[in-house]
Amino acid sequence: MYVKLKSAAMAAAAFSILPVHAEKPDDAAVVVTATRVSHRETEATHAAEVHSRRMIENSGATTLLDYLGQHSSLTVMPNYGNRFTPVIEMRGYGLEAGNQNVVVSIDGQRLNNIDLQPQLLGAIPLSAVDRIEIAKGTGSVMQGDGAMAGAINITTPHHDGVSFGISTGSHGALAASATAGMSGDTLSLTVSADNDRHGGFSAPDSSGKKDASSLRAERARLTATPTHDLTLRLDLSSAHVDTRYANALTLAQFNANPAQNGGANIFTNYVSDVDRWRAGMEYRISDTLKLTADHHRLDQQNASTAWWGSFKAGYDAEGNDVALIYTGPSLSLTVGWQQADASRTQTTNRTAKDNSGQYFQGAYRHGNTTFSLGGRHEKVDYSYTPTAGARTTGNHRLSAWDAGINHRLTEKYTVFGNVNASFQAPDVDRFFNAGGAFNGLIAPARAKTLTVGIHRDAGRDNRFKLALFRANLTNEIYYDPIGFNNTNIDKSHKQGIEVHQYWKATADVSINANYAWTKAVIDRENSAAGAYAGKEMPGVPRHSLNLAATYAINASSDATLTHSWRAKSYAIGDFDNNNAQRQAAFEATNLSFRHKRNSMDYFVTFNNIFNRVNGVWTGDNSIYPMNFSRSLIAGINVRI
Repeated sequence: MYVKLKSAAMAAAAFSILPVHAEKPDDAAVVVTATRVSHRETEATHAAEVHSRRMIENSGATTLLDYLGQHSSLTVMPNYGNRFTPVIEMRGYGLEAGNQNVVVSIDGQRLNNIDLQPQLLGAIPLSAVDRIEIAKGTGSVMQGDGAMAGAINITTPHHDGVSFGISTGSHGALAASATAGMSGDTLSLTVSADNDRHGGFSAPDSSGKKDASSLRAERARLTATPTHDLTLRLDLSSAHVDTRYANALTLAQFNANPAQNGGANIFTNYVSDVDRWRAGMEYRISDTLKLTADHHRLDQQNASTAWWGSFKAGYDAEGNDVALIYTGPSLSLTVGWQQADASRTQTTNRTAKDNSGQYFQGAYRHGNTTFSLGGRHEKVDYSYTPTAGARTTGNHRLSAWDAGINHRLTEKYTVFGNVNASFQAPDVDRFFNAGGAFNGLIAPARAKTLTVGIHRDAGRDNRFKLALFRANLTNEIYYDPIGFNNTNIDKSHKQGIEVHQYWKATADVSINANYAWTKAVIDRENSAAGAYAGKEMPGVPRHSLNLAATYAINASSDATLTHSWRAKSYAIGDFDNNNAQRQAAFEATNLSFRHKRNSMDYFVTFNNIFNRVNGVWTGDNSIYPMNFSRSLIAGINVRI
């Protein structure tokens, strides 16, 4: 294993052998969500990946899903065809459960829910995103439940003026968006509406329906500052998703024509309505001390209809977030309390999950060294109440902690190390098997993660980071395809190397590269008579690579070429590594052009230009086609 690790490290280090144009470090590169206190990215005591608005604008991407999948270190792909709730995988937690192990928030509002559906990233237009911050192997103290692999925070600023955009393309793609706002010293208001439709890639099912999808989303944000020390905020959002999932194909069908419908079964139709609101305040007690408080509410309805039956459930969540934040010249400290009561309601039962956690997170800077330390205690209560039968209850007392150090070696180089303990209390959907029957409460997962790395900062146009990590887990949560229920892996571990290089090679050319080598292993598992023990976690490729190069044709136009590649792996359900068919390697190359003229931004994107055929293997002869044909999208964004 040491030889493989060393080889991967040497390959990763090749990214750092790029010419360096020394510049003064850019103070705009900060990480703001790890402790709620702003500090420079190079001083972070954990592996941090920051994507600024300038990088997003220069990427050529048209959606948030495209940007994350092509320009970040994350594995992001449609969820069996659903483009609006994409699968997110980071640090070897797999395609089936990856999104459950990453906490995603927008402007500090958590997007994770107690269902198994991935976060609704499709409702966030890329044009509204100001920053994306990815914290790896940390975040459990501030975010609590679910931040096993890390945390992603997306920031959207207030809008000033009016803007709108429209795009169309192949396969019935059509999208329109509009945003209006005013931003002032005492009052800021932003309202937006988005509508996105796609006609589908596959042939119609037996009822004549294609794997079409649509999204309608609205959001309103209000910020008021009645006094110099007090800020009030209100955030309202609503989203409606309607999508059909194409049927799985056999290998022969996939090779013959991945666009076929897979047989006589109708496509599964999934519909979700999500309404959120949050009200909060920030009060500055002094120049160094402030108090924040937020109350949030979620109402969600999920329904699906398939050839084998139907499912319908309502989800609701309500909670509070209170924090006291001290920011001094060398010391910062956040102390807080977070609470959420959530439930899933069906006609025959109600299942609840209630979280309540207290935490502290601090950082101290002494000379060229920054230390961080944090801890969290969380109580989780469960209850399953059927309309007929006995009530089942359970509770857990869980803890998280985080300790890190960052030391500046030279003006350009810093080194960092971080040790993190995290947990994931299972979401309530995990308590039900594939047929919808209650399979009992399962144990929470726990992880301890060590990350060490080096960061080189030669200015905002030349940044390199190398990180090595190891995570040891107990009771990792997964779906057992043999028992058809959700359960725990007794012991497992994940280790890997992550490399990020952003380099503006010339005045006209910039390069963004992300590489990861990951190995995830099941150390011990009693299920399936021990057949899983010692095997690799399915759905985790050893190697993944995202490359992007942007060329400025002139002052108003640029072209961006991206290439994404992930090595083959075991199929999602192949826990004994014994399937005849493996998950094939993923590969896609995209080319986009952008032209700016006054307040108008024209773009055209050619996706999968080499017509690579990709799919997701869940088992032998169970393949869900994805990104298997060339497509085009063109549009215009206008700002008044």
